[in-house]
Amino acid sequence: MSLTLSLARGAVTSPFKRAGRPGATLPAGRLRLPAAPPVPARLAAYRTICGFPATGPLPVTYPHVLAFPLAMRLMTRRDFPLPVTGLVHTWIEITAHRTLRPEDSLELTVYAEELSPHRRGTEVTVVTEARLAGALVWESRSGYLSRHATRTEAAPKEEPAAPLPALAEWRLPGDLGRRYAAASGDRNPIHLHPLTARLFGFPRAIAHGMWTVARCLAETPDPATLRTVRADFRAPVLLPGTVTYASDGHAFQLRGGENGERLHLTGTTG
Repeated sequence: MSLTLSLARGAVTSPFKRAGRPGATLPAGRLRLPAAPPVPARLAAYRTICGFPATGPLPVTYPHVLAFPLAMRLMTRRDFPLPVTGLVHTWIEITAHRTLRPEDSLELTVYAEELSPHRRGTEVTVVTEARLAGALVWESRSGYLSRHATRTEAAPKEEPAAPLPALAEWRLPGDLGRRYAAASGDRNPIHLHPLTARLFGFPRAIAHGMWTVARCLAETPDPATLRTVRADFRAPVLLPGTVTYASDGHAFQLRGGENGERLHLTGTTG
């Protein structure tokens, strides 16, 4: 099933699902894509839009892009307990067990690992794995939040993250979401046009969270050496807009606002 069909199915099935219902369970089993190398033209477009070098190892975020259609197929299944409409990507952890090359034929697997209460609703953890000749070479875990009323006590207010040294300012065009969608295949309507974004409560289109992570990682001195990544999505980036990339060499941030007071993304690498 194509990503577009998965999104359409999700739009149809979401009104019939109620997040937070007692006794909800996750689908059993795993979804797989057979081993195949990335399509060169799509990989080249992804490198360009995210700022990665035009040649060399596979960007550490790219297996997530390759497996995203599987993740959408999983989250739009009838037995998936959360409505995909309005589901928010809240965090991602990536572990690269080795450097991957563009010619590697990766077998991809996606499954739902955990359903847990969150102070703002219910969160599901989705696992993605990439194997090469049967060996696990890359894996990620992502949190997706379905917001709904809860009886969970409010969590203590988070301490604001200390600002990191600002290294670059990026002016993001209004069509960034459409350009990244063309490269990644992620055509969620909240990223494409102001009109479709407003249908979901945003004043304008917002940048893909995975683009913000990838763009920050592309700024590291040697992206090919990255082995672990943790990123937390804190606030959407409206398009067009201006953001500041900051890093101390290990931790990184993406900030907005006149004085960088709006924190969009925090992360660490290893």
